[in-house]
Amino acid sequence: MLYWLMKHVFIGPLLKALWPTKVVGAENIPDDGGAILAGNHLAVADSFFMPLRVKRKVTFPAKSEYFTEKGFKGLLKKWFFTGVGQFPIDRSGGNAAQAALDTATRLVREGHLLGIYPEGTRSPDGRLYKGKTGVARIALESGGVVVPVAMIGTDKVNPIGSKMWWPRRLEIRFGKPLDFSRYEGLAGDRFIERSITDEIMYALMELSGQEYVDIYAAKAKELLAAEEAGVRPKVPAQPSAQDVARIPDTKVG
Repeated sequence: MLYWLMKHVFIGPLLKALWPTKVVGAENIPDDGGAILAGNHLAVADSFFMPLRVKRKVTFPAKSEYFTEKGFKGLLKKWFFTGVGQFPIDRSGGNAAQAALDTATRLVREGHLLGIYPEGTRSPDGRLYKGKTGVARIALESGGVVVPVAMIGTDKVNPIGSKMWWPRRLEIRFGKPLDFSRYEGLAGDRFIERSITDEIMYALMELSGQEYVDIYAAKAKELLAAEEAGVRPKVPAQPSAQDVARIPDTKVG
């Protein structure tokens, strides 16, 4: 109930009025049944603007810190994120992370629409980074199709480090559904899961027009922080932007 009140009464109308948004390809979202909306991630605002333009309810995994903060502010955050259908995900790995993946898989199996960011965190510089294979595991174990989603302009609305949201025109592009049923029964095969994830990221690169960088966004943030601190990190040399701007199409059959 709270989800629909937020979307249609409390927050949605204001967001629609202040941030006019062009939507392309909304017909690619299945009308019913479980599916995964896999998006690029430029800003916190992504999780507000994208569900606003989708008729069905979209459930996102949210970082566990939103649910564990102490004090009155923490209680408000937990109430808000729980009320709008979000569920916590521990990004540190281990059993907690697996439990979050299991929850996501169950939701898709039950016919829900799951929103997820394969990069795992926001892009530090507007480029598209290597995807984590959790999205592939969910797709394989749930049988749901993956719809790539490109957010355009949200990094200008809500720049990293900014608490203000600035008026901008936005665009959301929904790509053709990707069906990975040809890999049925191969969940857990790390080569298959990497192949699927790369196919999803390739679709996102084409849809968004972003430059692709073949390292994880979290590692890119570490490198940027080290550079700002004047520390030279010990990491292998990375390929140039020209070398990684495209990745091979891994479609089979």
